Amino acid sequence: MTRTLKNRLPVALTLLASVALLSSCGLFPGDTSSRTTGWAYNDPETGGFEVSPHQEQETGPGLVYIEGGTFVMGRTGEDVMSDWNNIPRRVTVASFYMDETEITNLDYVEYLHWLNRIFGETHPEVYRNALPDTLVWRDPLAYNEPYVENYLRHPAYSDYPVVGVSWVQAAEYASWRTDRVNEWILVREGILDWNLDEQEGANHFNTEAYLAGQYEGLVREGMRDLDPRGDGERRVRWEDGLLLPRYRLPTEAEWEYAALGLIGATEDERIANRRMYPWEGRHVRSPERRNRGDFRANFQRGPGDLSGLAGYPNPGGDITMPVHSFEPNDFGLYNMAGNVNEWVKDVYRPLSHETVADFRPFRGNIFETVVRDEDGNIMLDDRGRVTREPEEVDDTRWNYRQADNISYRDGDRISAVSEDQDVYPPGSTLISDSSRVYKGGSWRDRIYWISPGTRRYMDQNAATNDIGFRCAMDKIGGDPGR
Repeated sequence: MTRTLKNRLPVALTLLASVALLSSCGLFPGDTSSRTTGWAYNDPETGGFEVSPHQEQETGPGLVYIEGGTFVMGRTGEDVMSDWNNIPRRVTVASFYMDETEITNLDYVEYLHWLNRIFGETHPEVYRNALPDTLVWRDPLAYNEPYVENYLRHPAYSDYPVVGVSWVQAAEYASWRTDRVNEWILVREGILDWNLDEQEGANHFNTEAYLAGQYEGLVREGMRDLDPRGDGERRVRWEDGLLLPRYRLPTEAEWEYAALGLIGATEDERIANRRMYPWEGRHVRSPERRNRGDFRANFQRGPGDLSGLAGYPNPGGDITMPVHSFEPNDFGLYNMAGNVNEWVKDVYRPLSHETVADFRPFRGNIFETVVRDEDGNIMLDDRGRVTREPEEVDDTRWNYRQADNISYRDGDRISAVSEDQDVYPPGSTLISDSSRVYKGGSWRDRIYWISPGTRRYMDQNAATNDIGFRCAMDKIGGDPGR
């Protein structure tokens, strides 16, 4: 081999590796340069415009992929409560991710530990405000003190769903989880290093603050900066595709769609039987030989009967049960019926099914914008989070005319009979803009409530011993395999 060939070999191997990388991520052939200007991508000599090889969103810890589609949302059986608040209607849900199980006591205690470590000295109220209400177990005519004292923290209940958590607390947990997962990704990729000693109060990793340049962290090795005006190294940007979108509560439509698991009940885009529960058939006992006759969820079977006879425990729990109890549905989700009810993102209105959009239906939008100082810098609050305020809507915008759309077409001026009449005058109803939907049925509910189409509501600051939650996440981009 000649010296010239030896010198060219590493270059050739590098080019082949680059071709393979670009081909694997969909940028080759023809996409190593712009199809509209001809300028090369990822080349400092042409300005350093970068195109990331990361085109598929990774699945975040704890999540299961839910392929979207159309379904009939709402009542599947007799409306025994005569609420008329879940009238059937066809809608479409985009693909998303959802937790395989409910958030457990162990998951939530990890959250409390982090809050106490970061805010215990500077903002102790943050930790106190996140504590579940363990007194929800008390009953004037029952002896439930053992649950008050042990259910949240004793290791015997580590794998049980957390309860006593309000909707507000659940939403705060989801926000916290987003930042911890993205911080872990940056450490895993060698961008940042663990910086536990210096993190306190507002000085901790927050995804939005990091992307806005308001948090530096302990940099291990920054991303290579191809911009010829830079210093050769930069922080991760959203365009790199490394960071994950927000963990959040699922919308009511997403939760109900995921619970039904219709992906396992279709043939040639046909659904033979509309499901009443998260499994096939209209019965709550298993037809399978190995566990024939066993209940498929835990719920109150009748007056005073929450667990079955001693020696024949069926379903086996007198209160909640471990989150991997029973068989998962066809999406791989556990306990979408029974165990605990679950908070969803929506604000409650009786007529939501009639008024919300056909695609990604949701009630509860308050469109916000980030707050900036006089120099245009994004402002953070005393907990290190990006501050927001309701958007000032331009009168020329056609698709929405106000920032707060919680009562849109059901409680605001647009839905009033006249301009001086409110649909929900003060004091006339328990329904308000802080009423949130919960679904799924629980260990102490009758069978009617374990149908995914049923819905109830409670104030977003209240908590009970039979409501928990799980998180969801948007799917960005196209669907794998479609």
